Amino acid sequence: MNIEPAILVMHHSMKPHPAITATLLDFMCRIIPHFFPPLESQVRQGVFNSLNFIMEKRVLAHLAPLFDNPKLDRELRSMLRERFPEFCSPPSPPTEVKMEESVSMEMDNHVLDKEESCYDNTEATFSDDEEEVNNKGKKREFRFHPIKEAVIEEPADITPWLDQLDDTMKEKVQQIQKTSDTETQCEVMQEIVDLILEEDFDTEQMSALASCLAELFKDHFRGEVLPEEITEESLEESVCKPVCLIFRNLVTMQEDNSGFSVLLDMLAELYQKQPKIGYHLLYYLKASKAANGKMMLYESFAQATALGDLHTCLMMDMKACQEDDVRLLCYLTPSIYSEFPDETLRSGELLNMIVAVIDSTQLQELMCHVMMGNLVMFRKDSVLNILIQSLEWETFEQYSTWQLFLAHSIPLETIIPILQHLKYKEHPEALSCLLLQLRREKPSEEMVKMVLSRPCHPEDQFATSILRHWATKYDDTLAENIKAQLIKNNNQPRKRQSLRSSSSKLAQLTLEQILEHMDNLRLSLSNTKNNCQYPHTQWSSEMLPTLTPCDELTFNVLFPWRPAVEGHCVWLISHNALGEGGTQTDFNSRHDDDDFCSFFGGMGCTFFLENPHFLLFLAPPSCLAPCSKSSVMSMSSLYKN
Repeated sequence: MNIEPAILVMHHSMKPHPAITATLLDFMCRIIPHFFPPLESQVRQGVFNSLNFIMEKRVLAHLAPLFDNPKLDRELRSMLRERFPEFCSPPSPPTEVKMEESVSMEMDNHVLDKEESCYDNTEATFSDDEEEVNNKGKKREFRFHPIKEAVIEEPADITPWLDQLDDTMKEKVQQIQKTSDTETQCEVMQEIVDLILEEDFDTEQMSALASCLAELFKDHFRGEVLPEEITEESLEESVCKPVCLIFRNLVTMQEDNSGFSVLLDMLAELYQKQPKIGYHLLYYLKASKAANGKMMLYESFAQATALGDLHTCLMMDMKACQEDDVRLLCYLTPSIYSEFPDETLRSGELLNMIVAVIDSTQLQELMCHVMMGNLVMFRKDSVLNILIQSLEWETFEQYSTWQLFLAHSIPLETIIPILQHLKYKEHPEALSCLLLQLRREKPSEEMVKMVLSRPCHPEDQFATSILRHWATKYDDTLAENIKAQLIKNNNQPRKRQSLRSSSSKLAQLTLEQILEHMDNLRLSLSNTKNNCQYPHTQWSSEMLPTLTPCDELTFNVLFPWRPAVEGHCVWLISHNALGEGGTQTDFNSRHDDDDFCSFFGGMGCTFFLENPHFLLFLAPPSCLAPCSKSSVMSMSSLYKN
């Protein structure tokens, strides 16, 4: 298989890019004596075997048009004829008749046209059975096809197990071995099932019988099961196989029937010999009209196997189906999710199997099934855990998972806590999908809380971008929700958390986070060319939380008091704000400090809120010139009245 692309590159490049073909052929000739001179004959034999394999597999019908092509220079053609005479056309017999120049040119053109006609695209193909239908008016469909290993057909050898069967059963098994007619095999298989259901059937020979059937029917488990064109007729035809006779008899029997358990044990024995029998049973239960509404039979089968567990058995069978036939996996998906919700909706294992192999067309088909109500892949009580699991998957797998989630009608608030798990460098797929979805939503208190809980980082623009969008579209709602978070934060008791307790829990929303996000939003809006207003609401001074010292804060504070005097601002000053290197003032006793009060009072300042950590007052900017810039913050600069 590895040499087929190389020979096809030579073939298809001869007309548009003959230099590429010439270079590759020249390399192939020169590599023989120079790759490893002591083993030149072995290298030559290896190249010869490869070229011979290409012709056997009909990748190219003949190599002579490639090796003797007139577009190659004479020296290269001579080298190819010397190295590979077996694949070149026999030389023309010498002639003494002199041809006219025009006749010679005409013959050369004829030969050239003849050689170019050999390069029809329909002639050179891969040896795999991957022919693509290209009907008129239809778009060519390119899908992934796994590379299929060459299967060397050998007659089934069931001799080791035949001697363990009784004479009657042995005769029936040999009848199946001797015939290749499917209808005849089905008739004999039904007779074998009847023998199994007899009361005097010896269950000790069940293992030997299962080994014989697995060996005889191994061809039935190769290739694709699902028909190319899905119709009722094609589906019924696809389940008319000898091994399906066991499924059919199980479907028609009652579970309390004594023969039901015996036949189920027989199927479990066959499952040990041929694991693909599991998803073939699932396919039969979905595709066959006789099995309509009998999907729960698979649960009885799973309990009868050596695994004895529905979830484990189902995941193993779907994994085998994923490896063998992706189309069948997508076909079974709606039924598997609807019939076994407890086994599929609580774990991301099956979802990962699906999104790991589907293409964009199959993803769109699954989304259509979800939209039409035929498929439910997520449930409110488990969707958050599944999405968190998906953060470790590949990029396309994550995007497919989010597309399938968005096809459901699950409120976004159900999964909004995932924001606390998302890191901007490690989870760009989830962040981008979540950002687009939040853009369509009106901000709720929980959404705003989760957005504000994200750590602030200069390169992480997620919180600022969505807050900016909400500020331009839902400014009042956003302001009310921010106010609610500030009130909650102020009412909560502030306790120092130990490293042990904080390491095991998600980060809690702090006042510093809120204010830092608000300052980033203010900067974003101030740089915009559009007429975007900063979100505001009426807050009273009683809502002001207990802040840490202001010199520990490096952002503007979000409290929009209107200045009482034109040109004045509301300022916040910490206890060490008086002068750089000056004497610090204790605010608890500052009313006894005549110098402090007279200094700011003389500058026209009005005090209206005091705290053990800071002082809030109304003042003109010029009055704070002696104070440290790192200790003073404008609180009304956020607002333009």
